[in-house]
Parts: sequence; C-alpha cells; structure tokens
Amino acid sequence: MERLSRAGIYLARLDPVKGAEVGKLRPVMMLCAEEILAVDPPLLFVCPLSSQSSPQFESLHVPLLPRDGLRVPSFALVEHCRAISRRRVLGNRIARATDEELAMVLHRLQRLVGL
Repeated sequence: MERLSRAGIYLARLDPVKGAEVGKLRPVMMLCAEEILAVDPPLLFVCPLSSQSSPQFESLHVPLLPRDGLRVPSFALVEHCRAISRRRVLGNRIARATDEELAMVLHRLQRLVGL
C-alpha cells in the first residue's frame, strides 16, 4: 500500500456507527498534515464524503466533482470529521481533493469549532 497523503481520498470502513454518525464503506478525505502522515500514525483525522447533502448542513458541506476513482458528485461532510484507526483505510488513494477543496474543508471545520 502506498503512503497516505493529505487531501488524498481513500475508501474507509466506518462501521460500526453510533447515533447519527455516517457509516459503511465510503470515501474519506485525509486531513492529517504530511509531517504526521510521514510517521505512519495509528490514528488519522478524516472528513467522510457522501453523494447526499442535507440542506440544514449546506453551509458546512464542500462539493467535489467526480474524478479518478471518485465516480459520483460528492460532498465533504465537515460536521462528521473524526479520527479513525489506520486499519479502517482500505487500499490506495482513489482520488485527490484540490488545494481549494482542502482549504474550504479546513475553513468550514474552523467555523464549526468556533475558530
């Protein structure tokens, strides 16, 4: 398996879920800094993607157009960002977010936590 990269989009198994969390096998955008990824950490900070967006969270979701292995229009669900075990990530990168998309996710994450 190739080394993980920031803004890379990977498939991850997010089950089991609790409450309103998103689950199942789905793409996630890697948010960890490259310096952290270089040491192959056991926990990763990711933003799950979905083909659906809820109107009440529209201001937090970042749209992503299909590319490479990301075959459908998707949304980065910023309110679902979380740490996951490295073992949940399956296979190599399927796509990469643009620098602008990554910046939008990080900006909306800052808004979410009040920075």
